[in-house]
Amino acid sequence: MNVDGTPYRTIWLNEDGWSVAIIDQTRFPHVFETVTLRTVDDAAHAIASMQVRGAPLIGATAAYGMCLAVRADPSDENLDSAYRTLHATRPTAINLKWALDEMRAALRNLAREDRETRAYQRAWEICDEDVEINRSIGRHGHAILADIASRKAPGERVNVLTHCNAGWLATVDWGTATAPIYTAYNEGMDIHVWVDETRPRNQGASLTAWELGHHGVPHTVIADNVGGHLMQHGLVDLVITGTDRTTAAGDVCNKIGTYLKALAAKDNDIPFYVGLPSPTIDFTIRDGVRDVPIEQRSGDEVSRMTGRTDDGRIETVTIVPDGSDVANYAFDVTPARLVTGLITERGVCAASVEAIATMFPERASDEA
Repeated sequence: MNVDGTPYRTIWLNEDGWSVAIIDQTRFPHVFETVTLRTVDDAAHAIASMQVRGAPLIGATAAYGMCLAVRADPSDENLDSAYRTLHATRPTAINLKWALDEMRAALRNLAREDRETRAYQRAWEICDEDVEINRSIGRHGHAILADIASRKAPGERVNVLTHCNAGWLATVDWGTATAPIYTAYNEGMDIHVWVDETRPRNQGASLTAWELGHHGVPHTVIADNVGGHLMQHGLVDLVITGTDRTTAAGDVCNKIGTYLKALAAKDNDIPFYVGLPSPTIDFTIRDGVRDVPIEQRSGDEVSRMTGRTDDGRIETVTIVPDGSDVANYAFDVTPARLVTGLITERGVCAASVEAIATMFPERASDEA
């Protein structure tokens, strides 16, 4: 996608052909800065500290982390050690394990001297596959937006509400929830996005608003609790979110607060869609509320906030009284009954066991 007219991906190889460049998302929205990863520990830190985030990009970064590990030491022992190190960084997003399994399967039976070349090849394939998946999600989601636009009066725009960041910054390119938005915008649709700020890390305000703005898409940042009000007053045509893990039955685990948006959408008869790349489906579980591990992050993310002062300084301040306990649940689960449809790279399907298995029969049979 574009940053002021310059196309970027979120992760790429440097000119040396082996070190990995990423955009440091902890510096947004006030600083655009890239970081170079040279070791598996660099990759693990980037994932754990959320320099990279979003399920697809976490997977891509883990894949390149395996490349860096194999480059340093192609032994089985180091391959297994790197797998464990990277797998431990974030527990909820299933793409992490998927990408690590893909890399290990590609390398396990190769001679040690062949592993480095194959590792970089497979990591690059994973990145390119992600781009094509998201491009296809954009195409299928665009049809939904176009149908809504066709029923609008002349001069009326399509209003989409999204939560967290499921944009190109959360993937290798295009995004999941935003892919239909970018596709529609690029095709000339009059479209506007309501951007939830997404406390506590403010991915909506810091990331989604940043990328929409730099691509030129009209948008408005709102506090997390405004969405229901907008829906009641007819100011939202549909909700599109991303997902970090979706069960075989269609329960969707996404950034904390997504469940509340789905409830408000249901109460106001507003469609609630999820941009769903197939590697995010976990066919080994069906009950998302019971079985998806919910990451609990540091309370500092809730009690402290970083921003730019009027004189241009970047400062972090404490907003919670001393002595107050703080909980930081990073994700929640939206039950399938609240999901209008899943926008996948193969088309739109219902959030149900039968529909998902029909859409991806090869994975359903392999992993069930």
